[in-house]
Amino acid sequence: MGKKRIIKKGGSAEGGKGAAASKAPKKKLSTGILHVQSTYNNVLVTLTDSSGGVVCWSTSGSLGFKGAKKGTPFAAAKVAENVAEKANTMGIKDVDVVVKGVGAGRESAIRTFNSKGIEIKSIKDTTPVPHNGPKPPKPRRV
Repeated sequence: MGKKRIIKKGGSAEGGKGAAASKAPKKKLSTGILHVQSTYNNVLVTLTDSSGGVVCWSTSGSLGFKGAKKGTPFAAAKVAENVAEKANTMGIKDVDVVVKGVGAGRESAIRTFNSKGIEIKSIKDTTPVPHNGPKPPKPRRV
């Protein structure tokens, strides 16, 4: 039958990281860049430092939204609320916002982030725009 594997549960006082230690922010920042990527199917909100290194992020799928509900403004607001709470623990006071995509959650995520007490310095739209796009298919011969 083989060896029995014994898994010890419960934290010991020496050497282990507790829940309180993992909640403490690793970086203290005052400014950052908020990237909001909103598609028809999902919303991704990423907070980076001024040089572009990711500090924290969240998506509507990671919060438990499934299917068509992931692309809604309500899901975007919840995602932005989650990232704003993490940003407040790091001490972020103001952000520059970079928006990408054409989904319904663009404005909702920015408004929620602003309502959490973090000042928005600028909003920049970097949605890719096609210049003529790919060649259309040949006409169908029947």
